[in-house]
Amino acid sequence: MAKNWWKVLAVALLLYTTVVGLLGPVPRLPILNETIRNLYFHVPMWFGMTIILTASAINSARYLYKPSVRLDVLAYESANTGVLMAVLGLATGSLWARYTWGAWWTSDPRLNGAAIAVLIYGAYLVLRSSITDEQQSARIGAVYNIFAYCAAIPLLFVLPRLTDSLHPGAGGNPGFNQYDLDNNMRWVFYPAIIGWTLLGVWITQVAVRLTFVKHKLYEKQLA
Repeated sequence: MAKNWWKVLAVALLLYTTVVGLLGPVPRLPILNETIRNLYFHVPMWFGMTIILTASAINSARYLYKPSVRLDVLAYESANTGVLMAVLGLATGSLWARYTWGAWWTSDPRLNGAAIAVLIYGAYLVLRSSITDEQQSARIGAVYNIFAYCAAIPLLFVLPRLTDSLHPGAGGNPGFNQYDLDNNMRWVFYPAIIGWTLLGVWITQVAVRLTFVKHKLYEKQLA
């Protein structure tokens, strides 16, 4: 139980985020109104996604330096989790856009950049499953994973800031923390980041263990 304290923390933080995030006080702002509560879900998911994809790229780089099955599985499953959180981030962002911008999707640079980044990582997952040789799949996948990460970061965090955008914190628009992330929201927002990130780590850990169990079962069948 002592080793799983962070899982208990993840559950507690996510429960706290959900309950207080939906019922607690928020700033009464034009257009945003109650939709600002999505800040506790949409943005922390992107934080968690970024952290987990960073870990995935690091493990791919470590694999290229010193190949091992463990590093390859960590990199691959982290990318899977990162893509899952990215899709959830896109879904919550699209829902938010519907009620604040009047459309499920717009030509906003950050939205388009996020969609392209998800497609790039989707290609990585397809690439890994299309190569039958495990070592070749791991090597090519590691190189592509690093490329995907290097392409995704500018698409998500650099290019949108250089162009006009409806998205807060981009195109000259102030970020949330500059005008509406008050003290009440900070007490929920920062724990939400930790909670969603820990959930992503938890999902990755379970996926890694499941992969190794499958490997052992396959080895026993061959023996």
